[in-house]
This record gives sequence, C-alpha cells and structure tokens, in this order.
Amino acid sequence: MQRRTFDYFWELADPKTGLIPDRFPSQRFCSIAATGFGLTSYVIGVDKKFITRQQAAQRVEKTLGFLLRLPQGSEPDASGHQGFFYHFLDMDSGGRYDRCELSSIDTALLMAGVISCGSYFDQDSAIEKKIRGQAKDLFNRVQWEWMVSSNGLICMGWKPESGFLAYHWQGYDEAILLHVLAAGSDTHPIDPTTYQNYVKTYRWAQHYGQSYINFGPLFGHQYSQMYIDFRGIADSYTRVRGIDYFENSRRATLAQWEYAKQNPKGFIGYGKNVWGLTACDGPGWGSVSYQGKQQEVQSYSARGISIEYDVDDGTIAPTAAGGSLPFAPEICMPTLKHYWEGYQGRLVGKFGYFDSFNLTFPNRQSIPNNQKGPELASSAPDIWINGDYLGIDQGPILIQSANHQSQIVWKIMMKNQVVSTGLQRLGFRKQ
Repeated sequence: MQRRTFDYFWELADPKTGLIPDRFPSQRFCSIAATGFGLTSYVIGVDKKFITRQQAAQRVEKTLGFLLRLPQGSEPDASGHQGFFYHFLDMDSGGRYDRCELSSIDTALLMAGVISCGSYFDQDSAIEKKIRGQAKDLFNRVQWEWMVSSNGLICMGWKPESGFLAYHWQGYDEAILLHVLAAGSDTHPIDPTTYQNYVKTYRWAQHYGQSYINFGPLFGHQYSQMYIDFRGIADSYTRVRGIDYFENSRRATLAQWEYAKQNPKGFIGYGKNVWGLTACDGPGWGSVSYQGKQQEVQSYSARGISIEYDVDDGTIAPTAAGGSLPFAPEICMPTLKHYWEGYQGRLVGKFGYFDSFNLTFPNRQSIPNNQKGPELASSAPDIWINGDYLGIDQGPILIQSANHQSQIVWKIMMKNQVVSTGLQRLGFRKQ
C-alpha cells in the first residue's frame, strides 16, 4: 500500500518543475497542498528504501528551487502573493490556474512539506545545505499576518480581482496547522490572540457515543496531525476537557465507525469494515430516488457527519481510514485490508486505492428496497469506483501510515523550530 501510494508522488511529479498533479489520470493542474504532501513523501521514501537519499534530495532541491523562482505579486497571472501560493498552479509554467484563490490553508500544507524537508536533510553536503536554505527562504517570506482580518480571524484566501474572501477559519478543522506555522514564523508571525479567537468558535458535543470537538469530514481531524504530534500536549481548550487533539481525532474516527454500523440512511455495504466520510469524488448522479426519498448523489463534496453537519450519499473514501490509522488502528487496519482484498481487487490500482467508491448508487437508476443488505459480497459487480486518484487523499494514507509505524514525520517536525515555537506561543504544553 505504501509503495504504490508513494509512487503517485514519485512518478507523477512534473519532471521539470517537481509540481504534483491535483489528480490522475484526469490530470489538469497542480495542487500546492499535494505538492507539500509529495515533498514529505520523499522523506518517507528514503526511510522505506523506496529511493535513495540522494534521489530524494535532488527531487526536493528541484521542486523548492522552482517554487522560489515563481513570480510573486498582485498581478492576476502571478503564482502567488505575499509569500502565499494560489490553490492550483499550471503544471508546466507554475502560473496561477484559472481564477483560483490565493489559499492560506493550502499554502500552510505546502509549507509543512517544505519545512519537513528542511528538517530532514540535515547533512553537510552541498545539496542538503542548499535545501535547508531554500526551505527557510520559502517559509520566511510568507506574510501570515497579512491574512488576518479585522475580525481577528485568518482569512481563507484572496483574489486579485476582488480582494480577501468573505470566509475565515472558524470552528474546529484542519486550520490548527495553519495557526501553529503562522505563530512560529520568525519574520511574519500572527499574534497568539488570533488562535484564541479561532478556538472560541469550536463546538464540543456528543455524537454517536463520543464527546469531542465536532467537525464533519475526517480530513479536518487528520491534516494537522499528519505533521504535528499532539499526543500528550494540550492548549487551553483541550486541557480543561482532559484530552489532546490526538484523542479528539480518535473519538471522531470512532464516531464515524459507529455511524456506519448503525447506518441510519440504509446505504448498501456500510458496516464495521466499510466506513469513512471525508472530502472526495462521488458519482455525481444528482437527485436519485432511494427508499421512497430523494437522495442527492454528489460529485466532489466534503462528506461527513457531526452534530451540525450531515453530508452522506453512500460514497466512501479509503483515505478516511488510511488517514486515521494512528488514531484507531484496531478499526482502520481491518478496513484497509478489506478494501485492498475485497471487491475482486477493483478498489486498488497502480497507485494504491482509488479515491472513492459507492456500493449504493453504481448508476443513476433508483435502487430497489430489496437490494438493501448489511454488506455486499466481495465479488459483487454493482459498485461505482472513482477512476481518479487525488493527491490530497493519497497524502494522508502514506504519511499517517508511516507515522503509525515509526512516527517519522512527527519526529522530524517536532524538532523543527517553527513548529516548537508556534506550539509554545499558542499555549501548548504537556498535560
């Protein structure tokens, strides 16, 4: 699983730029978040002996050098502005793709990959010294405080045509990583009160047998913890509740598992080894009749469940279990094995798990009630399988499985000065 998932990043990176495609095979543009995951994947590749340290260093140096040379500025055709990068870039030129936004969170995920390489390549060779300098230059020029709005929250993005977006990071989600990196900057840090403003918007609630900080899609419980080891450390919010964010993600994972076992919407296949709602592709059939009701079967969507959020159309993403492997291996490992070995092996291809599948809506026709069952047999032909791999869903599978085995990315990142400073400034300390 790890080798095939690693190959997504290693084989599909653009040979001239090092940029990682948002998806494959319907490749159209680069995702800067997936590029960050790709940079970290090379470190894992060395640790797993998939590639040599020299091969990884050469790929990283090429990628970081290209990112540094890309034009920054307020012009609509630049690649970024104020050190941030646009959400999507052209795979060949590195220019802004279409009219996408300058993204605060995707830049943070890219920078997490950048500084993971800056920390890992610590030898005295010329290329590793160069990598450390490139990583430092890329990170130090991000003007994090520029993204803080007058309401004291970090804005989600900016466009040269219209200015800052109307949306801000509030409510628990993947933006903890963004706040830690922004607070840890030596050159353009945010004020710690920005994080306190963010934390005030959390929603603590009980859901499917678990009490935790609610957020629907599992990626919000995974992305920050791909890079930061929250085990045993807490901020002011989690400290008074007697947990850390690692435990919170474990509870969120268990809540989704329980939801699938109860299966309140009666979707086919849901159960102890078929679960996991997160952002992913879907069949996109639109409104379909199912069990006497209309069900919207969406295409790409942030699927998930929480006390205030319910988006589920029977579409399951393997990255949900793969990205939660460190939190709850006792339920994630059997699930991943089921996906790998079941359904005549149709969920697995050259680059590992395909992005998503749906057992309930293999086509746009309504599904008769008598086809509803506890779980389809592995040989069942009726299954919709996404033909694409998504870089931002491949990353959690590889990085979190490596963290589960050896904590390699956590160890690299927790010794990084940016991360340690950011955690300290935001009030994290041992429980």
